[in-house]
Amino acid sequence: MSKRLLKSGIIVSTMTLLSRVLGLVRDVVIANIIGAGAAADVFLFANRIPNFLRRLFAEGAFSQAFVPVLAEYQKSGDLTKTREFIAKVSGTLGGLVTIVTLVAMVASPVVAAVFGTGWFMDWLNDGENAAKFTQASLLLRITFPYLWFITFVALSGAILNTLGKFGVMSFSPVLLNIAMISTALFLAPQLESPDLALAIGIFIGGLLQFLFQIPFLRKAGLLVKPKWAWNDAGVKKIRTLMIPALFGVSVSQINLLLDTFIASFLMTGSISWLYYSDRLLEFPLGLFGIAISTVILPTLARHHVNRTDDAAQSAVDFRQTMDWGVRMILLLGVPAMIGIAVLAQPMLLTLFMRGQFLLSDVKAASLSLWAFNAGLLSFMLIKILANGYYARQDTKTPVKIGIIAMVSNMGFNILAVPFSYVGLAMASAMSATLNAYLLYRGLAKADVYHFSRKSAVFFIKVFCAAAVMGVLVWHFSPELTAWNAMSFLKRVHWLAWLIALAGVSYLGLLLLLGVRKQDLLAKH
Repeated sequence: MSKRLLKSGIIVSTMTLLSRVLGLVRDVVIANIIGAGAAADVFLFANRIPNFLRRLFAEGAFSQAFVPVLAEYQKSGDLTKTREFIAKVSGTLGGLVTIVTLVAMVASPVVAAVFGTGWFMDWLNDGENAAKFTQASLLLRITFPYLWFITFVALSGAILNTLGKFGVMSFSPVLLNIAMISTALFLAPQLESPDLALAIGIFIGGLLQFLFQIPFLRKAGLLVKPKWAWNDAGVKKIRTLMIPALFGVSVSQINLLLDTFIASFLMTGSISWLYYSDRLLEFPLGLFGIAISTVILPTLARHHVNRTDDAAQSAVDFRQTMDWGVRMILLLGVPAMIGIAVLAQPMLLTLFMRGQFLLSDVKAASLSLWAFNAGLLSFMLIKILANGYYARQDTKTPVKIGIIAMVSNMGFNILAVPFSYVGLAMASAMSATLNAYLLYRGLAKADVYHFSRKSAVFFIKVFCAAAVMGVLVWHFSPELTAWNAMSFLKRVHWLAWLIALAGVSYLGLLLLLGVRKQDLLAKH
């Protein structure tokens, strides 16, 4: 079982790596075209709102509620019944998202006013940021259809994941990145507002992802005609699970929206600095955290469904799968966290400092990146620990925990006001840590999962290896002034060499500390 999980994890991580690399290329192109000024603030704002709703309707709450119920239908072995269930879910979810998308497009000024209140107030009073509000309203009309496309992408991806076809969904974001890079390079120079071209790229990217999934669903025999079925038993079950999960699984996104709201009152560049630092953090989070979470959720759901056959063995398998997921997060998350801390400024400078993105922007973004990075391990663990609830169809507990974390984030934001945008990043990291702790405590109290002794010893070895790795990289890394004086190719060379040093030293130290293949397997 663990070998299959490891193989699936490698497939998802490989596809995600390709997507994240192209994502970084996309962000480099965006930084070059619009930098970290007013245009960047507006575009990133218009991109964040539909992405937040995507997490609610698609990749977040819906997927966590849908996969466990789908596992029950698939266990019956009745393909016709499964197809009917998928048709009803896609029709009902699609109908709701269609309404939300159309309303949001028509009422885009209202959406912009709610989440960009600072700009709206300037628009009312003819302030300096009035143009940001009007441009944000326009861009939202273009980017909101992405929500409709990506909802069906997430639905089909969840179906294919339960069949063990993880690569399709993992590859899909590559198409979004290609679309945005293409419009940035070829369409933006033709338009007066380059941020408009980027918004069009999001629309095209969503459409391409939607079309890409269809052949794979057809091949699996699960391409069905959507049906509205609000009162269907299966749809009701998903609805019951999904409504509370809207809060539980998307707390980090809600916190980001709160950050966006507050940042609209701060100095120009605040939203952009937070975005670019968050993007670097999303690289390991997506590559490791989300990939491992995606792989283990169907397995956990199957263990829960099989509890009626052998409850004791299913409980053991469930715990071992959870513990494997946590160990993988520690193995990959700890060195990523230390590596980002050491190389924050060199990475930002190498990737983004060109065109409208200046050295001052590198320094500003690095401060928020360091603050975000303090919570990286917590962000990653949340993805795994939350699955321990959703696989058992328990969405109420994560909701309670999510609300506590969200309210705490508001309090942390207030306390962090003196630190401006950096304080917002600090608050997000603290909120994520609280969220992860409460999720684990709940699983431990319910005797669903306990951090094993094997994983505790594994963590000590991983931390020691990663710490020594960090010292080595810090020792050999040039000063920021030296990085700034380098050509782009020399920066890339140095950064690649340091990352290679980090990887080789970390793996070598793990071997010296006694970490072996069996430590990566789920069986104790």
